[in-house]
Amino acid sequence: MTQFSRTWWGKRFILALESFSDSARLGRGRSYASNGKVLKYKIDQNEITATVRGSVNPYFGVYKEPKYSINIEIKPIDKANWSKAIKYISSKASFVSKLLMNEVPDNIEEAFADLGLNLLPHSQKDFKTSCSCPDYANPCKHIAGVYYVVASQLDHNPFLLFELRGLSKEALQAELAKSPLGQVLSSELTAKEIPLETSASYYTPLEKVQITEKINPREFWLGTKRLPQTVEAVSPASLPAILIKKQGDFPPFWKKDSSFIETMEELYQRVRTKNKEVM
Repeated sequence: MTQFSRTWWGKRFILALESFSDSARLGRGRSYASNGKVLKYKIDQNEITATVRGSVNPYFGVYKEPKYSINIEIKPIDKANWSKAIKYISSKASFVSKLLMNEVPDNIEEAFADLGLNLLPHSQKDFKTSCSCPDYANPCKHIAGVYYVVASQLDHNPFLLFELRGLSKEALQAELAKSPLGQVLSSELTAKEIPLETSASYYTPLEKVQITEKINPREFWLGTKRLPQTVEAVSPASLPAILIKKQGDFPPFWKKDSSFIETMEELYQRVRTKNKEVM
């Protein structure tokens, strides 16, 4: 069976659809999506249009493969509620940092629920759909096929969740960047990277420094200030790993099913544990 989504938000989108849709038609829609019958589709804010190949069925007098037009409109969140949601999200450092680094927090839906809102589809009322096929059911298998294709796109563009609810990624990040934490993080993310310079040696060459003051050996060895008797233990440094998190969970070069960020976190943890005695 084809896996249409690897990320939690894509899987959650499918689960939300399955909670209020006919499982049999969703199953046929899944096969439509995996067999390439969704010829083309376009996502424009909260509206999805698509063309889907139908099936030849002589019993119903269909001798030539038909093509059906699909239109799906997802109910947007109004501006007033978006303002409340952004204000609430901006007050949470974990939300701001992840969203500005192109990640979607796994508890983002809880934030919307606290405000009485839903980011993911919640019921059939969130959808206004139509298909030119003769099937009376809604959603039909053609509409269901488009649902699964959209879910697969969420892996590459998690901010599609927000766009389908009426807010673009650019508008969301621009608002979050106005918060105090957002301003600091945005300046770091947009900072110019220092170009690498070639070097003939792995070691920094020694340089002679001219000493202007006269050295007193007695002062050097005895000194007027005593050294501290105890040395405070240095707490382990916490690295934000912004460069890694910039890539997101599934960057273009990452072909595995596991999250790139989670894999790197495990790698760094192993290195940190292995060198604990040295550090």
